[in-house]
Amino acid sequence: MNWNNFEFHNPEFLWLLILVPLLAVWYFFMRKKDAAVLTIPSVKGFKVESSFLSKLKPLLYLLRLFALAAIIVALARPRNISVSKKTKTNRGIDIVMAIDVSASMLARDLKPNRLEALKKVAINFVDKRPNDRIGIVVYAGESFTQTPITSDKSIVKRTISELKWGQLEGGTAIGMGLGSGVNRLKESKAKSKVIILLTDGVNNSGNIDPRTATELAKELKIKVYTIGIGTNGMADFPWSKDPRTGKLNFRKQQVEIDEALLKDIALETEGKYFRATNNSSLKEIYDEIDTLEKTKIEEFKYYNYQEKFRIFVFFALGLLVLEFLLRNTLFKSFI
Repeated sequence: MNWNNFEFHNPEFLWLLILVPLLAVWYFFMRKKDAAVLTIPSVKGFKVESSFLSKLKPLLYLLRLFALAAIIVALARPRNISVSKKTKTNRGIDIVMAIDVSASMLARDLKPNRLEALKKVAINFVDKRPNDRIGIVVYAGESFTQTPITSDKSIVKRTISELKWGQLEGGTAIGMGLGSGVNRLKESKAKSKVIILLTDGVNNSGNIDPRTATELAKELKIKVYTIGIGTNGMADFPWSKDPRTGKLNFRKQQVEIDEALLKDIALETEGKYFRATNNSSLKEIYDEIDTLEKTKIEEFKYYNYQEKFRIFVFFALGLLVLEFLLRNTLFKSFI
């Protein structure tokens, strides 16, 4: 018998097992009480023999008690349960991560810089979304789709890990970044469509007004979470490149993020605005977005019961048959 996932369907019957030791005690005392006693002054002249079978006579009663115990256990319905699970995932969420890759993303107020800090957090976010499709849009002074919406997370993570500054024209075109994200999602059939728009600056480039892109997102029921990345106050920004070594030179500069615009975009599209001022707050933001946008997963459990009471019924019947045979054969002369 497999004792894993074993249970009694009617465990209340097991209380009847208390009767078994009580009946055993009752039999012991009744046997002594019913024993005939003959008092004689002397046993001389009598041949006293102790029969081995007569000593085994209580075995018949024990067989009945064991049979009773087996019947009680059978009434309790012992059984094994095997559980199979089936998971049903509703259509996942389609997500576009619109990422600012302008030169200011190399600022060192996050460690080692904003872009590298983002890449680590974004890859971790992707790992937590196994049932969703994700696409990557990058923007600076212009924008383009780095990876179309896909369910292949390895491609998405590789794209994120390879993000770098210098691929696009300089500037910060928030409207174009958002517009490209909207364009990626306009044909989506997903029940929930989300853009995570991250920037560290002010819209100063591009031919799409951020508010126009916001209206398009709202019309298509695309929720936009906006993230402003950068500390409060001053930060080390790249301002020139050494022509001999190719290394960037940094200088202190005031952090400027158009929070009013980012808040409006989030508000109009029923999203939420976040401000990431350091590595830990950036991670917390993506964790919160992961919590807010959950794919509905239903789990169904199927129970298969294997009844074991028949074993105890047959065992009890076997004991009773054995008791009957012994009573009417070997022990017949002692009953």
